[in-house]
This record gives sequence, C-alpha cells and structure tokens, in this order.
Amino acid sequence: MRRIRTADDQGADRARAVDADVAGAVERVLDEVLGARLAEAAAADALFGRDIAERVARFTLGGGKRLRGRFVWWGLRVCGGGGETAGAALRLAAALELVQTCALVHDDMMDGAELRRGRPALHAELRGQYARRPGQDRSDRSAETFARPAETFGRSAAILAGDLALAWADDTVMDTRFPAPARSAVHALWRTMRTEMVAGQYLDLHGQATACRSPARAVRTARLKSARYSVERPLLMGAALAGADDRTAGALRSAGRCAGLAFQLHDDLLGVFGDPEETGKPSGDDIREGKLTYLTAVARARAEAAGDDGALGVLDAALGDPGLSAAAVDRVRDVFVSTGARAALEDKVEILADRSVAHLADVRAADPAALRHLHALLRATAGARTHAPPGGPPATVPVVAARAGER
Repeated sequence: MRRIRTADDQGADRARAVDADVAGAVERVLDEVLGARLAEAAAADALFGRDIAERVARFTLGGGKRLRGRFVWWGLRVCGGGGETAGAALRLAAALELVQTCALVHDDMMDGAELRRGRPALHAELRGQYARRPGQDRSDRSAETFARPAETFGRSAAILAGDLALAWADDTVMDTRFPAPARSAVHALWRTMRTEMVAGQYLDLHGQATACRSPARAVRTARLKSARYSVERPLLMGAALAGADDRTAGALRSAGRCAGLAFQLHDDLLGVFGDPEETGKPSGDDIREGKLTYLTAVARARAEAAGDDGALGVLDAALGDPGLSAAAVDRVRDVFVSTGARAALEDKVEILADRSVAHLADVRAADPAALRHLHALLRATAGARTHAPPGGPPATVPVVAARAGER
C-alpha cells in the first residue's frame, strides 16, 4: 500500500531543497518581500518609489553572499528545525538583508565612500542623477537638476534610503508568523542586534573623531559594528526558531562570536591589502578615513613598544588624510608588515576560526550534515584556511570576501 505523504514529509522536502541552495532560497523570498514593499511605496508617491524605494530594492538584490541568511538557516537546521519553521527562517533572512542594506548605505555615506560592489555608492548615484552638468545654464530645465548642492541632496536622500531599508526589515519581521515558543526569543534577539549595530557604528565614528588608537576599543567596535549582527545574532535566531536548548544555544553563541570577530579582522586586512577588483572598493580607504581598526591599533602599539619613531611618524602622517596618495598608502602597508601587525592579525584570525569550530563540539546536532555545513561556513566567513570538519569532508562553501558586498 502506497504511503500517503504528510505535511511533515513535504516540509522536510522543502527544507532539503533549501539546503542545496540557501542563498537562492533567500533571494526568492527577498524578491517577494520587496515586490510588496515597492507597490506600497509607488502608491505613496511615484517619484519617491522610483528614486528611493527602487534603489533600495536594487541595492538589496544586487549583491552580497546572503551570509546572514545562511547563518539563520544553518542555525535552524543544526538544531533540528526546517519543516514548518523554514518559511519563517527565510523571511528572517530577507529582513537581515535589508538591515545590511541600511548599514552599508549609511556607512558609505558617513565614510564618504564613492564605490560599493564596484559601482557608485547609493549617495553618489543620487548625487549624480541630479547634479547640474558642467556648463549647463541655470535656466535650463531640460532635465531635473537642483540649484541646491547635489552633494547635500545625495547624502540626505541616502539617509532616507537607509531608513526605509530598516523600516522594511522591521515590517518583515513583524509580519512573520513565528511558532509561539520562539516568538519572544526571536524578537528579543532582533531588538538587541539593531541596537548593537548602531552602537558599533557610533564607536566607529567616535574613534575617527577622537583619533582613538586603543586595541581594546578597536575590538569592541568590531564586535558591535559587524561581528555580532553578521554571524552571532543570525545564528542564534535560527537556533531560537528551532527551539534549541540552552547548552546548544550557548555553544552556537560562542562559535558565532569568534567567527564574527575573525570576519571583521579579516575585513580590516582586505581593506588595506585586498585587490580592489575583488573587494569592490578602493584599497586604503580605512587609512584615509582614519578608522580605528585593530590592525592600525596593533601596529601603533608595537611601534611604540619598539621605540620605532619612523613607523609612528608614517602612521601619524597618514591616518585620517583623505588625500593620501597611493605611495603613502604603500608606506603604511610597509609599517603594518614591518611591525608584525599584519602577521599578528592573520594569526589571530586563524586562532579565532579554530576556536569557533571547536565550540561546535558542544552542539547537540540533530543533523550531522548540517553541522558539517555550519563548520565550513564558519571557517569560510572567518577568512581562515580550510580544514576538514569532523565526521566527513568539508561542505562546499564559497569563500566569503567581506568587502565584496558584505561589509
């Protein structure tokens, strides 16, 4: 007698299909979510819909590795979820992509970055759309142009675009049906994550304004600005959806915290030593902006300890100089190498990656294959060298380039 397929069977099939292409599944849900939001925006005002809402949608759909959504999904699957909770997990993943859009749009604007993913940053694109062309008569209305400085307009409009992305993210979470036992935990993680992200962005700005060079402050900024909302919080959201026990949630928290910090430290290295063709942003911008990165803080601390006035002079002259030449950036790179700061960061990334996957030993995985996927994803995210996970060969996970659209 042929067995009748139940709803549980269908849910399991759907979860396995997502396993094979998590990023693609997130893309499909994101497309549905954005379609509804774009219709609402166009109904409010057609110009607003074209200039702002459509840009937010294009930006969100136009790049990135869907890293945060993948952590939600594998946090869910490792803890045994994926049937009736699959849809909720994918909507959470879509909401996180919109939070990422908010973060990147605002970050580029605050840093004055002109490129993102190899294209004009959103504020630069808006500025260019309405900038008066050279030699254009002020009375010429053949195209929409602003007498108001286009720079001011582009930055102001980008603030609104980032705000809209965050509002859409919140709307997506609020409109998602979570299992009753998980609802309060997911909402609490969401609230905490938003606050941490803003706090980290403020510490980043504060560090630039005050020329702070504390390694401890640099690590704190990295954790709050990127590490927690990129890895730890999404991983915990997936675990909460699956009803993970305290021991498992604690192990995933520790694993995510280590990998998330390694992710940001690796991003610091890419910002100075990465290939712009691969990262999508000019090399050395963190130096020009005077950012408080752990790489810079370690280089300064080592130069001070060694009494290396030459290295300190190079750093003092370069950090925060927006007009820094390529040759001057090369001199800073030499200091990062000669002081051992680069090697120290590379070692720290490896140590953090090893610690991250070591914490997985305390995870009571419902599915060993899911645990292997998570193991590989954590190491790839950390930017560490690939090692085989326990229990089998490594899952295939693309290398995560933080600067190529992830942060």
